Amino acid sequence: MDYHFNNSLLNGVFLLPARFSLRVLGSAARSGAILLGVAAIFFLGVADRASAQNIYIIGSLNTGNQFADAFEGFKGRMAELGYKEGRNVRYDYHNSKGNAEALKSMAQKLVGDKVDMIITTTTTGTVAAAKATVGTRIPVVFLSAGNPQRLVKNYSTSGNNLAGISSASMELVAKRFELLRELYPRIKRVAMPVDPNGVNYQAIVAEINASTPKLGFIVSEIHVHKVADIAKVAPMIKSKDYDAIFSPVDSLVTEGIEPLVNQAIAEKIPSATSLLVNVKRGCLLTYASDYAALGKQGAVLADKILKGAKPSDLPIELPDKILLALNLKTAKAIGLKIPKNILLRTDETFE
Repeated sequence: MDYHFNNSLLNGVFLLPARFSLRVLGSAARSGAILLGVAAIFFLGVADRASAQNIYIIGSLNTGNQFADAFEGFKGRMAELGYKEGRNVRYDYHNSKGNAEALKSMAQKLVGDKVDMIITTTTTGTVAAAKATVGTRIPVVFLSAGNPQRLVKNYSTSGNNLAGISSASMELVAKRFELLRELYPRIKRVAMPVDPNGVNYQAIVAEINASTPKLGFIVSEIHVHKVADIAKVAPMIKSKDYDAIFSPVDSLVTEGIEPLVNQAIAEKIPSATSLLVNVKRGCLLTYASDYAALGKQGAVLADKILKGAKPSDLPIELPDKILLALNLKTAKAIGLKIPKNILLRTDETFE
């Protein structure tokens, strides 16, 4: 018997399952792709949130433009340590420009914003930050404090949420007066604008009383209560009454230094200051630390704290170097010739 096969029928029998299998596989592939896409979106979202959580927010509390070098030095060294602005760190910069009430509000805002750390550049700013952070876990790193004894238990341990660097500015008061005497042997009467309500006032007076009598100086306080007062009192400082002007470790006076510089030049009397940047702005002389260097030094402390160290476990540091700075343009303007032996000792000059 001969058997005849219908090839079209056979093809239909064998091809139907094949088409069905391809449809099933195609559907499964599409479903798998969708699931993978959803999973990728989910894990990317988790990664983004984790990345966001690793962005440190550091508040910067300042009392004047003169201290900007410390903040810039801090940011530069932080970048070298791996903290890239906009990637894993964000800075919230505040400057009270000598206004005490504004400073207090700025400190409270930083605490309210729950920043990871507050950095300061003066004793005045640090006092405000310390008060605002009471009862919180926010560490405060002071890049410079002229009077750290007011802030911490001792130099070995702060005993609180503070860590930082002493600018040694208060300890250098005597050195500045000695340099004044060396440059101007005839100096006796010195005008000192100062804020009697400032956080450093008592320490300033104590240092002046301890260092100036043996040099034969009579220091007269000229009280100012706000920055605008400085422009009012500056014209009262006349060469017939005073032989020099001394600006102490006082944030308010530092913020308003320009009228004092101009008056000293107009009266042809020397001016000494507690800040290196003020010599650049026209004061004649200082012994002081470099604020940019202090900022870099402070970044190392901040890095340790962000990595888990307790502020109270870190000893208060001193500046790596103290600089003698002179403004030669000012010296020429007041008719002062700087002796060669002093020029050879000078670390930085401005012209």
